Amino acid sequence: MTPPPEPPIPPARRRLSAEQYVEGVLARSRGVLSRFITLIESRRADDRDLARRVLNELLPHTGQSIRLGITGVPGAGKSTLIEALGLNLIHAGHRVAVLTIDPSSRVTGGSILGDKTRMERLSLEPNAYIRPSPSGATLGGVARSTRETMLACEAAGFDVVLVETVGVGQSETTVADMVDTFLAVLIAGAGDELQGIKRGLIEMIDLLAVNKADGSNRPHVLRAVNQYRNALRVMHPPESPWQPPVLACSALENAGLDAIWNAVLDHRRTLERAGAFQQRRQGQAIRWMWDLVNDHLQRILREAPGLATLATDLESGVRKGELTASAAADRLIDALGLPGAPPPPPSDRG
Repeated sequence: MTPPPEPPIPPARRRLSAEQYVEGVLARSRGVLSRFITLIESRRADDRDLARRVLNELLPHTGQSIRLGITGVPGAGKSTLIEALGLNLIHAGHRVAVLTIDPSSRVTGGSILGDKTRMERLSLEPNAYIRPSPSGATLGGVARSTRETMLACEAAGFDVVLVETVGVGQSETTVADMVDTFLAVLIAGAGDELQGIKRGLIEMIDLLAVNKADGSNRPHVLRAVNQYRNALRVMHPPESPWQPPVLACSALENAGLDAIWNAVLDHRRTLERAGAFQQRRQGQAIRWMWDLVNDHLQRILREAPGLATLATDLESGVRKGELTASAAADRLIDALGLPGAPPPPPSDRG
């Protein structure tokens, strides 16, 4: 089905109003959506204020998508799987947004942003939208704005949102806490399969796929599937309403991807029957609120002129061993002058 022509948008050099952003996103204008996501990613105070006002207007039009997080070890074929799955979903009538988190350099702040190159066929589809975002300095390499970007894509009519992690550190935990289903993509044939998967990841995932089940590698994949199934039986209590399935697939040959998508749908139905689906999303929203509070407070501590100088001095004291970390933290919190802040423990006074 050919999508309707996009409505015209003002020239890129002219700032859009909140009303223009809302109208453009709801009209499914890719140009306005892209500009709005850039606004979301901005750290300028006026941009953040405008983005918040737009998101408040868009909020009633969000929440209807299927949110799938995807992680995996390097070389597992995540991008190939996402592209093949995305094409399948589009051919089935869905509109698919892919949000990928690129690792940023800690030295230059730059990132590769090469996902449209890695998903060339998917990027050409009119009902697909791929948005790579630099992770910056946020915990675990997950872009600060990914959750808001997800809401914007939902308001723009994308009914499936795929979030790909960089697959390192705490990014997996953060992405798992913003999606409905969390999929881990792994491979076989790299030695002891269970050595390559962390216990924490096993406890987070809702679905596990062992990729590259093609050619001479297929027997290795099937053997790995059995090992992972045994591990999941131990990690997940039998009374849990959902036992994560382990599936073999070949993204290269587009084999087993229908089974993965059916498992995603089955997971959602299971949570809904248990009354856990809405609770999960509500809990994610509350944790998101506190994440934003923490992010804002850290920005104040690092950017406010007086506090930034104090923070630098305290960091120096901690680095030299002249001050405990807890005492330095208390000094910074005291400097904020928040009313009703509890006093630090006497033993931590520097």
